[in-house]
Amino acid sequence: MDFLPNPLIIPVGIIIGILVAAPVGPVNVLCIQRAIERGFWGGIAAGLGAMLGDGLIALCAALGVGAISGAVQVHRMTIQALGGLVLVAFGAKLYFSSPRFVPVTPNREHAETLRDFVWDIPQTFLLTITNPGAVLGLFAIFGGVSSFVEVNSYIDALTIVAAVMGGSLAWWVSLSHLIARFRHRLSVERLQLINRVAGLLLIGFGALLIGEVVVKRIGLL
Repeated sequence: MDFLPNPLIIPVGIIIGILVAAPVGPVNVLCIQRAIERGFWGGIAAGLGAMLGDGLIALCAALGVGAISGAVQVHRMTIQALGGLVLVAFGAKLYFSSPRFVPVTPNREHAETLRDFVWDIPQTFLLTITNPGAVLGLFAIFGGVSSFVEVNSYIDALTIVAAVMGGSLAWWVSLSHLIARFRHRLSVERLQLINRVAGLLLIGFGALLIGEVVVKRIGLL
């Protein structure tokens, strides 16, 4: 029986995965932009990167890796500044790049697949793991979950991590499918506007992260 996880872990993990994926943030902005520009598989590729990032953080939290949590706390401003710079770079690239609009009904012989957008996976993965808010938030969530759902073994820990990733993936599949159903109404000009707005939002998120670090540094002087 020790090899069977606590059955409550699975629904709790799925809910955590959805709650972590759903709020609007820099990663969400990029994933939504990818789904609008590139269609269902573009959104899935970006969502997979976010899911893998959430999964890695959740694994560390579920296994009680206190050293990682402590390192994040100690080096939080460095990580935050790095994350801010990455966001500004992604935002600037998105703002100035020409939209790559994937047709809604492509030629079957040249239909886009997940493999065509695989490079988006490491991009959103990097954005996720360099976001100190996401890291500390997941550690805090797991700390609260442990008060009413027991995670007593490695099987329990791995199960809840898998459930978190499953909930995150379910969110991105649903959102990408929803966007794919309505993106046919967009023109290249509207897509260019969406790219610029998304780019400005990413730059804004990055500037806020960097600004907070600067303010804290000045306050320490």
